[in-house]
Amino acid sequence: MLGVLINTATVIVGSIIGLLIKKGINEKFSSAIMTVIGLCTIVMGVQGALEISNAIIMIVSLVIGTLLGMLMRISRGIEKLGNLVETKFNRGEEKVSIAQGFITASLLFCVGGMTIVGSLTAGISGNNDILIAKAMLDLISSCVLASTLGLGVLLSSIFVFVLQGGLVLLSGLIGGLLTDMVLIGDITAVGGVMMIALGLNLVKITKIEVADMLPTFIVVVPIYYLIGLLGI
Repeated sequence: MLGVLINTATVIVGSIIGLLIKKGINEKFSSAIMTVIGLCTIVMGVQGALEISNAIIMIVSLVIGTLLGMLMRISRGIEKLGNLVETKFNRGEEKVSIAQGFITASLLFCVGGMTIVGSLTAGISGNNDILIAKAMLDLISSCVLASTLGLGVLLSSIFVFVLQGGLVLLSGLIGGLLTDMVLIGDITAVGGVMMIALGLNLVKITKIEVADMLPTFIVVVPIYYLIGLLGI
């Protein structure tokens, strides 16, 4: 869990720095920064999506995972949580809602390939190198995001800790099922699709409920083995 703790700490520190410098950045620059972040997110998503070994695995996993997320109302639940926090802390100074900042930052920090591979590696072998490297990148990213999206980015550190910690613990328990590098590539690929969707949201092309796609990370594992058994 050392890598998870370090990553969570860097998000907190970076967010605090971003919040402190936020007032010195005007709206025009903030908008330009968000566009750049969105475009970079799309590129990283495409890079991750290319790791897929079988398009059928990606399609079926995303469809079933998204349907489950919609039934569980994950996006709505996160939005309600963000709005609840907003009523307590937002004094009308935020140009972007706390809920929006929380959702955007949480997904950006948690659905990428480094999160998946790093958490699985830490849980299976105890090697935290990937998560620590990711933590250094997130230090910079959280600073930039907090300067444009506000307090919600700081609160996303909770999501980072819970999700990455959960992946580390889960991979430690069922590590034997997750050592297949092709499977890890497929998990990374569905995360890449989510990053593409998130990037499109950031550049204001779409309004996709990316949080509803999160169950895909769980669904992709049994589907991978099922497709393998069926020889599709």
